[in-house]
Amino acid sequence: MSVKDRFSGARILVVGDVMLDRYWFGDVERISPEAPVPVVLVGKKEERLGGAANVALNASSLGASIGLMGVVGDDEPGRQVETLLAQSGVRSQLLKDPLFPTTVKLRVIARQQQLVRIDFEERPSPEHLSTKLDLFDQALPTCDVVVFSDYGKGALEHVADMIERARKAGKTTLVDPKGDDYNKYMGASVLTPNRAEFKQVMGGWKTEAQLHEKAHSLRERLNVGALLLTRSEEGMTLFNQDGVFHVPAQAREVFDVSGAGDTVIATLACGLGAGLSIQDSVTLANRAGGVVVGKLGTAVILPEELEIE
Repeated sequence: MSVKDRFSGARILVVGDVMLDRYWFGDVERISPEAPVPVVLVGKKEERLGGAANVALNASSLGASIGLMGVVGDDEPGRQVETLLAQSGVRSQLLKDPLFPTTVKLRVIARQQQLVRIDFEERPSPEHLSTKLDLFDQALPTCDVVVFSDYGKGALEHVADMIERARKAGKTTLVDPKGDDYNKYMGASVLTPNRAEFKQVMGGWKTEAQLHEKAHSLRERLNVGALLLTRSEEGMTLFNQDGVFHVPAQAREVFDVSGAGDTVIATLACGLGAGLSIQDSVTLANRAGGVVVGKLGTAVILPEELEIE
């Protein structure tokens, strides 16, 4: 069975911080006479979906049925996000906030190296976020899995309320967290922090035993069904009521980690939405993450790259 066939039954709603990733590629042949910085002669520009939109794009690429909720500005980047989503087959319910500029990350790249990243962002207005709750309630019956993609840009101000509503509706909820307060994610089905994010909340560890103790402590305190810790070159470790399940990292050259977490949680959601066990879903997510870190910039996993047997 192909990947798209296997995941075609997955119905996923992605909610979170939507952004536009812009890439300017060029050549560097001299240093500026104005300051000790390289002068980049831009030769090519690319625009890609970022944040929650990249999660939706990855899941759609794998064949799942995807809806996306987020906030964009009534501006050119917001319209470009809508165009890219329409081209990808993602059903989007984007709120347009005329007082909120669409979040944009601009990366300048020369000789396959990122020279600088410039961010344009503000927090959306509270009244637009309140409207989002009504739309969320309307969208819940259309999905089995809800993914909350939190980049700390403000779109998930009501995430605690959303998780509770999704739980009452019997939906599986996955959260890619941000910040040092995880109480707002209480009751989620799966939490997927990376190593740095976990340290920010629980502090460091010297042994695997200490890590396991901290992970289970956090999971139990938050009443989270499972905690999936992504550990870069150390792979991924799943902590749930059955114990610990570890998947070693795929042996690949790491080129760019941008958006790898988006691919991981998108693949995990597809697996769970298709009825796979959480262990099998984690194994696939680990494989997908290993593929996209070998690509430049915010990248998408392709079905054939998972090679499900």
